[in-house]
Amino acid sequence: MKRILSILLTIFLTTAMYAQETTAIAGAYLAKDGQTNHLILLIDGYSSYIKYENNKYLSTWGGPYATSSKLLTVKVEYSDANPSEVGTSKNLDLKNVGSDLQIGDLLFKKQNSNHQALDGLWRITGRQQENKLSTIARGDRKTIKLLVDGYFQWIAINPAERGFYGTGGGRYSFKDGDYVEEIVFFSRDNSRVGATLEFKGELKEKDWHHSGKSSKGDPIYEIWSLDAR
Repeated sequence: MKRILSILLTIFLTTAMYAQETTAIAGAYLAKDGQTNHLILLIDGYSSYIKYENNKYLSTWGGPYATSSKLLTVKVEYSDANPSEVGTSKNLDLKNVGSDLQIGDLLFKKQNSNHQALDGLWRITGRQQENKLSTIARGDRKTIKLLVDGYFQWIAINPAERGFYGTGGGRYSFKDGDYVEEIVFFSRDNSRVGATLEFKGELKEKDWHHSGKSSKGDPIYEIWSLDAR
């Protein structure tokens, strides 16, 4: 019995340690390599790595992550450039440099802390169509949205089929019910870069009710829920 309790305690302490390390590096990090921007978003144990030029989307990949003193380990749920990586785990060499992160040969500068009420990992769970609000059942295909320190990214994926259906992101603000996005990258249409979209946002019983017009100008009403993993 004592041995079992000792094993359970070790597992608990190890899990707690990883949770603390994962929370400690949450944020938005940016590196430059010539004309290429490398953006990493880390929030609620989920990661996304985006590459883009000033007016050109390049690629993205990501998934749940854990950290140790020298590694960032990501269980890949999506990768548009390398779909064969979906379902595998990637280990990236990691080193803390003050508040910044050295990952491989790149130094990722931590962006200014800008915590807002919507920061978190969200998953779309409802959508209004023809004046009827429909629930989106939880399944393999999903659209998720990461928001952290004034940055956002949405990703439409199906990890079970290594499917990737689009992404977009950039900077965001949420204040007094007004939610504003500035598009910095968009996989479906580079010409949308620089556009600003204004929406209404409200938190109701922990769900985020999001309404306004899409990037195409179509009216939308969506419900997003925090993605409990």
